[in-house]
Amino acid sequence: MSTDNGTGREKLVVTLLRCAIGWHFLYEGLAKITSGHWTAEGYLAGSQGPFSGLFHLMASSGTVLYVVDGLNMYGLALIGLALFAGIAVRFAAASGIALLVLYYLAYPPFGGAPYSPSEGSLYLVNKNIVEALGLAVVFFVREKGYGLSGLLGAFGAKPAAGPDGAVSDSRRDALKHIAVLPALGVLGYGASIQLRKGGVDAFSGATRKIVVPTIKDLAGTLPKGKLGKFEISRLVMGGNLIGGWAHSRDLIYVPALSMAYNTEQRIFETLMLAEKAGINTINIGWPSNPVLQKYKKVTGSKMTVISQVAPDMEKSDYFREINAAIDCGADILQIQGNWTDVLSRDNKYDVIIQMMEKIRGQGYVAGLGAHSVEGLVRCEEQGIIPDYYMKTLHHDRYWSAHPVENRTSYEVMGGNSDDHNKFHDNMFCAFPEKDVAFVERTKVPVMGFKILAAGAIEPRDGFNWALQRGADFICVGMFDFQVVSNVNTAIDVLANLKDRKREWFG
Repeated sequence: MSTDNGTGREKLVVTLLRCAIGWHFLYEGLAKITSGHWTAEGYLAGSQGPFSGLFHLMASSGTVLYVVDGLNMYGLALIGLALFAGIAVRFAAASGIALLVLYYLAYPPFGGAPYSPSEGSLYLVNKNIVEALGLAVVFFVREKGYGLSGLLGAFGAKPAAGPDGAVSDSRRDALKHIAVLPALGVLGYGASIQLRKGGVDAFSGATRKIVVPTIKDLAGTLPKGKLGKFEISRLVMGGNLIGGWAHSRDLIYVPALSMAYNTEQRIFETLMLAEKAGINTINIGWPSNPVLQKYKKVTGSKMTVISQVAPDMEKSDYFREINAAIDCGADILQIQGNWTDVLSRDNKYDVIIQMMEKIRGQGYVAGLGAHSVEGLVRCEEQGIIPDYYMKTLHHDRYWSAHPVENRTSYEVMGGNSDDHNKFHDNMFCAFPEKDVAFVERTKVPVMGFKILAAGAIEPRDGFNWALQRGADFICVGMFDFQVVSNVNTAIDVLANLKDRKREWFG
């Protein structure tokens, strides 16, 4: 690229680089403009690293945020259009570099914040810096490629000139210069089809819009209680639907359907809706920690995360999941119910004790989950008292409950039976009266889970039954379309609860 006019090959290379970056900018801008009510608030509020204070300040002011949103949407679109069409290329390139540097500094892959919400963990180099370097090439080289500025030159209307005043193109290049317009039309048509079919990818760029369903029907304020130092909502979001554990009895397609529905974007939207509705806590299986970590970083959420943890018995490593959950930012740790069942059944109380001591030794609230009440009774007899219990708590008056004479202790851990009259992923409180007796005498908070028997019991019935019989908190898995209804039901049940014998703990 040593000559002012440049060779045809040089023009083509610069044009392709310029148009590729320009299209990226243009698409990001138009997608945000057309999506409606887009805002960079979550992205700015979640900024981390040495420069996060500046971006948090932007998110905290409504006026500043309004200006920032406008500059993002229309700045991206105009810069992209100018780059693609070849108009005011140097100015567009400089403006694009400025935006990309801001995106880079919002989530810098250095300085203790090696995380980008759209790219994952990197070090020093991410796509923002690569794209900025590409624009720097476009800015500094003499050759600007084919475009509308060159087209004006080809027709003699004050053509664009190089740094020394030499005209860059001739009339013979007119068709090459004008070719950027049909190319833009083809890309635009393809993009419009893509947007109609799949909508905007919420996590494709440095800024994003997440659609939060309406909460206009919310009936009031969801009451809260205490777990350790945490003030958490009485209704806690369950993690099974997000993690894919559907407990769907013999409906073998439901887990896959649940996972297909709950894409990462929908998970984020569901959690945002839950927080707006007053649910400030979620109880998750250990594998879901990275998703919650990303959600909190992307949106700036303050949601309390309770992570279930399990021991690795094959390697005698009882603390791996504990350490990993802490690294992911979990707030409260709880020994998973399945493992309390197994360890207590097999008289391996030392593992439970070591895990509880490890959790508490790290300064965390330590919970103990269980399906079978026998396990909690045995732990209590061994002097193992957690900071709270997580206990399945539902009645057995529903159609798919198998007969009481066929129920056994620890049957949840025994696998599914082909006999319709025996356990088949359909009951999590084999003896509800024993569960209630244990809950009503215990002196630490109790969080009831599986209170709807994995969808077999109506919410109002299940909420009322568990809270009336001593649960201090109820944990319920829910899809986005169930959130507001469940919150309203919980508010109403809590306000009109009768005949509860146990005092409130937490």
